[in-house]
Amino acid sequence: MTLAVIGSGSWATALVKALCNNVKQINWYIREPEIRESVALNSVNCMYMSSIHIDTSKIQIFDDVDNAVRHSDILLFVVPAAFLKITTDNITVNIADKLVFSAIKGIVPGENLTVGEYFNQRFNLPFDRFGVASGPTHAEEVAFERFSYITVACKKTEIADIMANMLKCRYIKTIISTDIYGIEYGGILKNIVALCVGIAHGIGYGDNFTAVLVSNGFAEIRRFIEQSYPAERTVEQSAYLGDLLVTCYSQFSRNRTFGTMIGKGYSVTSAQLEMNMIAEGYYAVECMLEISKRFGIDLPIVNTVYNILYRKKSPVTEMKLLSEKFK
Repeated sequence: MTLAVIGSGSWATALVKALCNNVKQINWYIREPEIRESVALNSVNCMYMSSIHIDTSKIQIFDDVDNAVRHSDILLFVVPAAFLKITTDNITVNIADKLVFSAIKGIVPGENLTVGEYFNQRFNLPFDRFGVASGPTHAEEVAFERFSYITVACKKTEIADIMANMLKCRYIKTIISTDIYGIEYGGILKNIVALCVGIAHGIGYGDNFTAVLVSNGFAEIRRFIEQSYPAERTVEQSAYLGDLLVTCYSQFSRNRTFGTMIGKGYSVTSAQLEMNMIAEGYYAVECMLEISKRFGIDLPIVNTVYNILYRKKSPVTEMKLLSEKFK
């Protein structure tokens, strides 16, 4: 079965490098012409992970996403959730009979849908042909071959096994799960919590408060997942709690970095321009506020981050109000 990787950012680049250990050929869709040229000529991504060498003998580069999809049986999407609609708008091929995996930890803005829900509604893709590859993983550590765990979730474990076997190598251990819903929403919410941690850090809170914030953030994630979609799951596992911890504490966390800049007084636009990368939590917080209202689930951290980012309320005041709700 042939594999296509859709996306060319740092996470996509790290995954392509890992996949080259087990996959004979990867159909890699790269939107940016300068990255296509850089990979083809120098075996590196000039914009992301420029120090990482890629085995281009196993890569077929595509500049047309529809063509890449047409020539592949398995699709791995690694684009920011905010750009998923734009990317898939160019797909005319029927993908309902393909296997689709997402390494996206975000929600589709304007649709209030997880990636799995989006593919199901937009392309009539059955949920049992959709899977998720989740952390705790940062692209930088995977790219530099630091030992990591990736959880692959699918309703059918035999399909999850396909992607897990492609990804596992001497520096990646893979775990199988069937909890697509919990892992997708866990990945969405942990970005918002990490963004809140960054805001707290930016306005001067220390490690003591961060520990309380992360503890309450985990309780908030657990509450949303269990009340919105009850199922047998252990949220203390790495795909849930581990992913939250690495995103809240790591120096590589985009969402924490973005939040820190907001806490220090940057505007949203200024922070986005300086980072030159997508912080998924920014787009997710507006969607999650609407979804939580629909379910009638109270999410104080989501409300606080929304007030700061979208209603332009004072980070100092909002964090003080939030701290009074913590246990």
